[in-house]
Amino acid sequence: MPQHTDTRQSSGAPSDPAGEPASQGGGSEAAASHLAEPGSGAESKDAESQGAGEPGAGAPAGTGTPGDDEPPAASETEEAKAAANGAATADAEASSEAAAEGDETDERAAKDDQAAVPAAEGAESASKTSEAADEPAGTAAKTDDTGERAAKSAQPTEAPAEGDQADEPAKAAAEPTDESAEADESAEPTAQGAQPTEAPAEGVQADEPAKAADEPAKAAAIRPRQLRKGWRGWQGAHPVAARRVSHAVTLFALLLVAAALLLPNKEAQFQVAAFTRLPVEGLLLGGVLLVLPRRPRVAVAVLGGLALGVLTVLNLTDIEFNQYLGRSFNVVLDWELLDDAQSYLADTLGGTTALLAAAGVVLLVLAVLAVMALAVVRLGDLLARDKARSTRGLLFASVVWMTCMALDIQISGVPVASQHTVTMVKYHDQALRTTIRDERDFARTAEADQFGGTPAGELVPDLRGKDMIFTFIESYGRSAIEDPIPAPGVTKTLDTSTEALAEAGFHARTGWLTSATYGGGSWLGHSTFMSGLWVDNQNRYRTVTSSDHLTLTEAFKKTGAWDTVGVMPGVQKGWPESKWYGLDKIYNAFQMGYAGPKFSWSTMPDQYALEAFQRLEHGKKRDKPLTSFVILTSSHQPWAPVPEMVDWDKLGDGSVYKDIEAAGNRPADVLTSSTRSSEEYGKSVEYSVTALTQWLERYGKDDTVLVVLGDHQPNARVSGDHASRDVPCSIIAKDPKVLDKIADWGWTEGLRPDHDAPVWKMSDFRDRFLTAYGSTPHPSKG
Repeated sequence: MPQHTDTRQSSGAPSDPAGEPASQGGGSEAAASHLAEPGSGAESKDAESQGAGEPGAGAPAGTGTPGDDEPPAASETEEAKAAANGAATADAEASSEAAAEGDETDERAAKDDQAAVPAAEGAESASKTSEAADEPAGTAAKTDDTGERAAKSAQPTEAPAEGDQADEPAKAAAEPTDESAEADESAEPTAQGAQPTEAPAEGVQADEPAKAADEPAKAAAIRPRQLRKGWRGWQGAHPVAARRVSHAVTLFALLLVAAALLLPNKEAQFQVAAFTRLPVEGLLLGGVLLVLPRRPRVAVAVLGGLALGVLTVLNLTDIEFNQYLGRSFNVVLDWELLDDAQSYLADTLGGTTALLAAAGVVLLVLAVLAVMALAVVRLGDLLARDKARSTRGLLFASVVWMTCMALDIQISGVPVASQHTVTMVKYHDQALRTTIRDERDFARTAEADQFGGTPAGELVPDLRGKDMIFTFIESYGRSAIEDPIPAPGVTKTLDTSTEALAEAGFHARTGWLTSATYGGGSWLGHSTFMSGLWVDNQNRYRTVTSSDHLTLTEAFKKTGAWDTVGVMPGVQKGWPESKWYGLDKIYNAFQMGYAGPKFSWSTMPDQYALEAFQRLEHGKKRDKPLTSFVILTSSHQPWAPVPEMVDWDKLGDGSVYKDIEAAGNRPADVLTSSTRSSEEYGKSVEYSVTALTQWLERYGKDDTVLVVLGDHQPNARVSGDHASRDVPCSIIAKDPKVLDKIADWGWTEGLRPDHDAPVWKMSDFRDRFLTAYGSTPHPSKG
């Protein structure tokens, strides 16, 4: 049967959403009278039958029917109307079957779409066939295929606002197929005006070009709806594939939520058994979502998903902090460390990489929050789809969880019944409470000082006249001496340096100190050692450095018998803490005359920094001896490239290091391998120890006393997950009386401490040192 496109509604046309019959193109009072007459429906069916049986007959222009490219003249329209009415009366019985088929088609179209409308008429056809508006509404020519296609393509629309044309939904549902209409778009407003409409509401602009100008904004506003419609259309066209995609998305949501509920906060805890547990938090959340109505359920699901996303971000941050700093992320104190981390990346991998990494982290956090919320919402909808089955499933899972908990069932030592999320929430809550309480308590502790009231004349009398140097070697920890990868090279360097110093008249005693920090945060180790207080977080650091608590360098300055100076090649911005340390002068990275390249984070090689110290301060003639605070940086991670020793007389302004830096390893080559990191870490410690001891051999005096130690252990990538926080500490001097004062400490002779040498907390050193060298305690009240 030839296919035609319907352009008019039959008498069985569906009502619009407001309950009124849909207004048809050119419809009039005559059309309404036909609908009211008992025989009008039959006449409409006859007309449909005639249109369905004769290709092109009665079909207006613009419908896409073959041979109907040009619209008929007005007189031809009148003749066609009369002929159609006569034929409808004469052939009513013969065409009843076709009319029945047409009715069935109309009924299907009416059921599928309450606002089924004809395809848009061409502009010229609309203007020239206005007289045809008196035709009965049921004279439209259709075929089964055409009606079915129109039913599928037509979309339900909302009731048109007062003043809007009633046929606007039809124009949005079907594109014009008339070639003449496409060729003359300027006639479209005229065609629309030819169709009867309701009186426009007050304030509604009837100018169609203005409406056309608003189309882009409307399209942008309904784009999400269009996407949903497109997705539904794809679902209808590909039901099997759509079902598979839906199941895959649901499975992904379930796995994502389960992984978030079970995610450990330490890398060492990652094992298969950790993710095979049954989280009680998921059962509780599922039960809550199951009993809630839709809107509250969605709201609770979103909030629960966001909370789970936040916890996931915290756990991931904990993993990195535990690896690099040996502790979890402190949600109160550690935010400012993120800026330091970005600076470290910029120095190590470049500014662009650091910026991209920061942007990537922000996007990742937002993605985790959004995806987690969507995942919980989807699972909530799944539970509500079949509440009876979901209830049975949750009850069964709860019984399994309680059984596993009661019987303590485990897989590879990990309990199957999990309360991991509750435990982590309690952990972070406890950490927050501890931080707040510690801030108050430590402030009182910092005010109390065993030597705070000691007169200047009673501080370190046994070291008067000595050239005192306190030096930190970056990341110099027990692992450098005892770990199987770096230890061979480092211990050999320590033994060789001990012998070389002995030949120069220097001797050493070495023990262990437990640092307040691990893997980073060097300033915490510095302040702990110099103040005698346990400074293991940023809040304590701010508290102690803003107090009057006595430091070792301040003690020497307080006597009035020493000048004090700080050599800080790692300081690249303002450093107000120098006042608390009691330093008369400091030299930062830009004040030492270095013109060579940076070695990743390290601004200059240790050998150059020591030579600059000698040139700027230590080698000058002075009225008073000097107490120096020196921080070396060449053994700072990422340990690539590592400097090499050069002739001391050829250091110049540091330009000699350009070729050395260019030939060295790149950070990216070392960071990805734990073994390579350990190897290069060992080499960097060897370099720093060699540079310091050679400097001492070269420039040390008979009254020089060097106290050298590490600030903290290297990070877990080198030292391992369960490494101690111990660092070696040595006192080196030519004067035997200096070492005799600490003979009862039990420290090992030489630079390499025995494995079982005494271990003290780093915060204990200050008071022991001051006491050993004759200082009298005069406590200040807190």
